[in-house]
Amino acid sequence: MDNFFLAIALVLSFLVLICLYRAVFGPTVIDRIISVGVVGTKTLLVLLLMGLIYKRMDMFVDISLLYAILSFIGALIFAKYFVRKGVL
Repeated sequence: MDNFFLAIALVLSFLVLICLYRAVFGPTVIDRIISVGVVGTKTLLVLLLMGLIYKRMDMFVDISLLYAILSFIGALIFAKYFVRKGVL
């Protein structure tokens, strides 16, 4: 079962790289903001899968909750900055 979780974590990591490409070379600012949110969500899932692999789910749930809060706040800050700048 650990190999299955590891394979899923590797696939999600590859998808994070694709989303990072969109965050850097996105055609619009909205695409970049959305891709940063998606990267945060996929990283959160990878952290939870690591908790399942290492059998330390309690520690990784706490870390992933903190990461989710920081990712959400970061996306809000980017959106507010671009609204004030007049891009959105």
